[in-house]
Amino acid sequence: MKEIRNEGIQNISKYGQRPELTKEFCEEAIAYILKKVDQNLETFTYKYPAPASINNVYPAIDNIEWTSSFWTGMLWLAYEVTGDMKYRKVAEIQLESYKERVEERIATGTHDLGFLYTLSSVAAYKLTNSEVAKEIGIKAADLLMERYFEKAGIIQAWGGEDDPVNGGRMIIDCCMNLPLLYWATEVTGDKKYYEAAFSHVKMAEKYIIREDASSYHTFFMDIYTGQPKYGETVQGFSDQSCWARGQAWGIYGFPLSYNYTGDSGLIDLAKKVANYYINRLPDDSIAYWDLIFTSGPEERDSSSAAIAACGLLELSKSLPLTDKDKQIYENVSMQIIKSLADQYTSKNVPESNGVLLHAVYAKPHNSGIDECNIWGDYYYFEALVRLIKDWKLFW
Repeated sequence: MKEIRNEGIQNISKYGQRPELTKEFCEEAIAYILKKVDQNLETFTYKYPAPASINNVYPAIDNIEWTSSFWTGMLWLAYEVTGDMKYRKVAEIQLESYKERVEERIATGTHDLGFLYTLSSVAAYKLTNSEVAKEIGIKAADLLMERYFEKAGIIQAWGGEDDPVNGGRMIIDCCMNLPLLYWATEVTGDKKYYEAAFSHVKMAEKYIIREDASSYHTFFMDIYTGQPKYGETVQGFSDQSCWARGQAWGIYGFPLSYNYTGDSGLIDLAKKVANYYINRLPDDSIAYWDLIFTSGPEERDSSSAAIAACGLLELSKSLPLTDKDKQIYENVSMQIIKSLADQYTSKNVPESNGVLLHAVYAKPHNSGIDECNIWGDYYYFEALVRLIKDWKLFW
């Protein structure tokens, strides 16, 4: 079995001190997000923001994208921090759309059912104890299970089993989709969901994470024999580079699986993946869109930074007080959050209906480059909520 190296944190002096990030600072940053949510509430009650903005403005679309739930998740966060029923009302209106989507299989040929239904249905169930939301979430978990191939031990990302392009493809993003399955086992008592999720995360550990702790964006398995094939990228710079957002999904996703399984190896893995990411951050701690770049004219990805900030806080929370890196991970996260708040929000671009500027959706496909990405807005909000309260995860 390959040995995944731990680089350690090479720029330890940069993150040794706790950043000045007060509760008041975080509450002010949240107030700005709530202002943007309020501005968008009418537009995005029966419609959803597109994955990426165009000229910093999200078009309104139907509930057909893998990203719809990041807006719904922002509504649930807004309800949680304010108690204002107007946010809950819109989120519950949208639940009908998610119900229709899963029952009629509207654009459901994706592993991102985990994103879609964790931040809509599971969040609703956890916050309101809605049995309707619970049942919708279970139906989504059942649909996600159709993508699990037992021989290969993976959940296929996109397309059907005979898809000539995507057959046997797993991607690192799926680490964030697994909590839907773990949750389904908790509420139904059926272990099949847990077993599929745990199998997938261990296969991601084995094949998606390279020996140097960087990650492939995607990796192919033979779903009939279970044999590994090869890794490649869809959104990164090259097959051998390390797509920043993918690495961030790993930083957050592996500790989430640890929460449900207690597999301490996943925390060790998350530390290695986190250290690789941290060691390639530029001066302001906001990663370039691919970690092969550490300086120069390439675009940053503020959405990657927001995901990593949440992941580092979750990783830190999972470590014992005796772990010397526990405070460092928290410090890095806080530095990222402060940098995003100070330099990357839309506060000086009033025409924007987004929160975070300077994100990259898919540069190789010329999509959403230096724009707002709705998942970046969500994770930035989640990171701030984590800093002001003892937040119970939706994941």
